[in-house]
Amino acid sequence: MSNEKKRIGFEPDQAVANARALWSIDDMLHEEERMIRDTVARFVEKNVLPDAAKHFKAATFPLDVGRRLGSELGLFGCTLPTKYGGSEISNVAYGLANQQLEYGGSGWRSLLSVQSGLVMFPIYTFGSEEQRMRWLPKLAKGEYIGCFGLTEPGSGSDPGSMRTTLKRKDGKLILNGAKQWITNGTVADVAVVWAKDDEGKVRGCVIEKGTPGFTARDEEHKFSLRASVTSNLFFDDVVVPEENVFPNANSLGAPLKCLNQARYGIMWGATGSAMFSFESALRYSLERCQFGSPIGGFQLQQQRLAYMFSEISKGLLFALRAGRLKDAGKIHHTHISIGKRNNVFMARECARMAREMFGANGVSGEYPVWRHMADLESVYTYEGTHDVHTLIIGEALTGISAFRTK
Repeated sequence: MSNEKKRIGFEPDQAVANARALWSIDDMLHEEERMIRDTVARFVEKNVLPDAAKHFKAATFPLDVGRRLGSELGLFGCTLPTKYGGSEISNVAYGLANQQLEYGGSGWRSLLSVQSGLVMFPIYTFGSEEQRMRWLPKLAKGEYIGCFGLTEPGSGSDPGSMRTTLKRKDGKLILNGAKQWITNGTVADVAVVWAKDDEGKVRGCVIEKGTPGFTARDEEHKFSLRASVTSNLFFDDVVVPEENVFPNANSLGAPLKCLNQARYGIMWGATGSAMFSFESALRYSLERCQFGSPIGGFQLQQQRLAYMFSEISKGLLFALRAGRLKDAGKIHHTHISIGKRNNVFMARECARMAREMFGANGVSGEYPVWRHMADLESVYTYEGTHDVHTLIIGEALTGISAFRTK
């Protein structure tokens, strides 16, 4: 807009500040929770956002910066006891950290989700004390990066049909099979892998980088989560030491419990992505002029902004409620399915609407909404698809499982 013209409406920064004040949940947060959120927000502003477009375009992830989430911010496994490198912070504070990381990009929240919810959580929950002390402190500091091997080429929404096996042969435990769509796979120092034993029970174990027969390869031609490492894992007669097998996991319920941890972080993270899309669109609507005035003054654009703002406000309240339930030990897996399903759908819609408001610029890498829109297609699918969570909720409401095979 020309400086000679009189501005109509708010300045963009003022508009964003006004919106943040309106949806603020600060009065419902503890001081430590606000402090953690704001600390992560500053980290993202300084270390993530400046290079986000570059890494999305190049399909790279700055792992050296990623490790600092543990070494500098102490976010890896932050809800675990200090004995194992955690900080024993509230689940709400952990959720807010996920929110701010996904404001920068889904790949950043994915790193925290996997490291904390899918690697450190199962070691802590299903592992022995020796296993906890062996791996958790290094994972907490970011010295080790982990990955979680459950999904396979032939089993996504149906993990019970996995073909990877952990069977005893000549007195040794031998792992064979393959895993697909594994975040951090090629950069991981340790992999938490799930397989069926001789009795058909699902067992979990830790496979360390460099173990003979264990290889990883990056997923190619990926158009979503480009600034994140996604890999395939291969196990060819891998000898697994007895001390690497979780003693307290012998059913499919164990990895599903881990997925609930990750889904909880996604519930919060999606609100951060939606905030980014909304704020980008709001700024653009006050800067972009057509027909002699900012497009933010047009009714259709205001309808989009009102929808995004309202849905983000609701998503924040549900995430906070879920966090308080989780901290009280009262959360049910259905709550997490509701949150993951609702908030990711909401964030996806916000990204789509924001893209529309940018017009042709919305598909350009020079503008920021496109990468969030692309990343959310993965988030919409992984950790339980939108449809799968729909059926989980449906079963909770009717008592009838739609997953019946007979």
